[in-house]
Amino acid sequence: MKQSDTLLRKPDWLKIKIPSGKGYVSVKNIVAQHKLHTICTSGHCPNMQECWGRGTATLMILGDICTRSCRFCNVKTGRPLPADWEEPQRVAESVKLMGLKHAVLTSVDRDDLEDGGAEIWAMTITKIKELSPETTIETLIPDFDGREELIQQIIDAAPEVISHNLETVRRITPATRSRAKYDRSLKVLKYIADSEIVTKSGIMAGLGETPGEVYELMDDLLNAGVSVLTIGQYLQPTKTHLPVKEYVTPEQFREYEQVGLKKGFRFVESSPLVRSSYHAEKHVAKIN
Repeated sequence: MKQSDTLLRKPDWLKIKIPSGKGYVSVKNIVAQHKLHTICTSGHCPNMQECWGRGTATLMILGDICTRSCRFCNVKTGRPLPADWEEPQRVAESVKLMGLKHAVLTSVDRDDLEDGGAEIWAMTITKIKELSPETTIETLIPDFDGREELIQQIIDAAPEVISHNLETVRRITPATRSRAKYDRSLKVLKYIADSEIVTKSGIMAGLGETPGEVYELMDDLLNAGVSVLTIGQYLQPTKTHLPVKEYVTPEQFREYEQVGLKKGFRFVESSPLVRSSYHAEKHVAKIN
C-alpha cells in the first residue's frame, strides 16, 4: 500500500462534540432564515459546537460554490450562481440579530466575476458598520489574483482585520492550492499590511511540512508585515481530498506558538483544532 493511501488513525485530542445547545440552535436558525452560508458548515469546522454555542459564526458571502478546486478544501467547486446584490443587507441584518461584538466574513473565490466580488465585499462591510457600528469586523479574503485595485476596495471599507491564508509552506503549495501562488499571497499580505490595517494569515499542519519549513514561512509572513498567525491541524474532508500525512502533536503546536511569538508575531493561535477564525475576537482585543 502506498503511503498516500495509508489511513492514519485520528488521535484522541482531535475528538469533538456533536453540535447542540440553545446558542447553537439559535445561530443555526438565523443562518437558515436569512439564507446565509457559513464556512463553519461548508468547511466542516471542528469548532462549530463551541463557536455557534456562544453565538458567533463565520459568514461566507458570494454564495457557496467556488471557482477554484484546492485539494484541501471541502467547499463545493463549479459554476457559481450570479452575484446576489441583496446579500450585504441580509448579512448585516443577521450580524445585528446575532448581537455579534466581532463579525468574521469570508468568501468563495469568484474568478467568474470581473472584480472577483470585491464590490459586494465592500458593500457587506459597509452595511454591517451602518447597522452595528460597535461591531468589529475581520475579513478573510481570497487573493483576487493579486489585483491591488480590488484589494484596495476591502481596505477602503476599513474592517479592523484583513486576513488572507497562506495555507501551507512554499514547497507544498503547488500540490495543495489550485490557482493561488505562495509569492502572490505574500504580496497580497504585504499590500494589506502597508495600509496599516491589522494583517493576519493562517496555515494547516499535517500536510508533510517540516518544522523548519514552518519557521521559514513565519519569516516570510513577518517580512510581509503580518502580525497575527493561526496554525491548525489539516483534516481530510473526503477520500478525494489530500490525505493527512501527520497528526501533529499538541506539543509541536505549542512550540510553533512559542517560536512565532519570539520571532515577532503579536498574536499566535496554534493548536490542533484551531481554524482561521477561531477566537478571532481575541486577536482584535489583544492588539488594540
